[in-house]
Amino acid sequence: MTEFSVLGDNTEWQKDFVRRLRASYTAAGLGAAAVEQMVEDVRAGIGDWTIAEITDAGTRVGYVAVVVADDNGALVGRIADLRVDALHAGRGHEQDAREWAEGWCTERGARRLNVRLTDPVGQLFDGYQVRGQLRARSVSSPPKPLDDVTARPMTAAEYPEWLASEKVAYVGDIVRAGALSPEEAVRKSDRDFAKLIPEGLETPDNTFLVLEAAGEQIGTGWLKHRYLPGVTYGYSLNIQEQHRGKGYGRAAMVAGEQATLAAGDSALMFTVWGGNEVAMNLYTSAGYRVVEESRSIDLPGSAG
Repeated sequence: MTEFSVLGDNTEWQKDFVRRLRASYTAAGLGAAAVEQMVEDVRAGIGDWTIAEITDAGTRVGYVAVVVADDNGALVGRIADLRVDALHAGRGHEQDAREWAEGWCTERGARRLNVRLTDPVGQLFDGYQVRGQLRARSVSSPPKPLDDVTARPMTAAEYPEWLASEKVAYVGDIVRAGALSPEEAVRKSDRDFAKLIPEGLETPDNTFLVLEAAGEQIGTGWLKHRYLPGVTYGYSLNIQEQHRGKGYGRAAMVAGEQATLAAGDSALMFTVWGGNEVAMNLYTSAGYRVVEESRSIDLPGSAG
């Protein structure tokens, strides 16, 4: 019988968790400095987590970590870790731990439960909706331009229209992924853009591109350099709708990789929202590995 005991001292679990986290980020192709920063960012929140030891007939078989916190005015639960030792895997402990975590969070008022996966957990979370993926790829040498696509700096005259369009697209991504309501997504969009690019086009360590083919504008790009040590984060590489389906998506990624190297970084990272299968397939074909995948499920009592 699977049983759960909340730990007073989680030192042993934390050592194991950090080791697994570090190994997962490294396997995704991130450099050592970027890995350590991501690990430290996760460690900063561990103090709020509740860690339970999973046992079977008095033998420890694994751990599960949970937390409930306010998210845009609503209580949201999170399974921060769920680990069953290989020797005891496949005996139902994983499912029991997931159900325990769901009940624990429900009892504390959560109406949605999130989980962030850094490595496969079989089919354990297949019933959870994919909200988004963080993808990354090492860029070691300048890629060759594709399909005669060129990239130039965005002008001040082009920036306002681009910003308005990006905000609309961002809201659409969030809503399509099921992460927030349209109203909440609009508020999040306004907050995020104000924080990320407070000086607009002149915000340091940001590159804003206009992508062209045969002298015609076909898309735009926005990249944040040194997002992590040695890592550029691609906030967007967007091809206009009328130009999609022509192979320009990969060409836009090449432009982002060129900008990454030009800024002195050696890896490019993106977030792709759940429901955007086209982008997920494109990133996979281009060699971008999943660093983390976020999933969620509504809990009993949720309005949906």
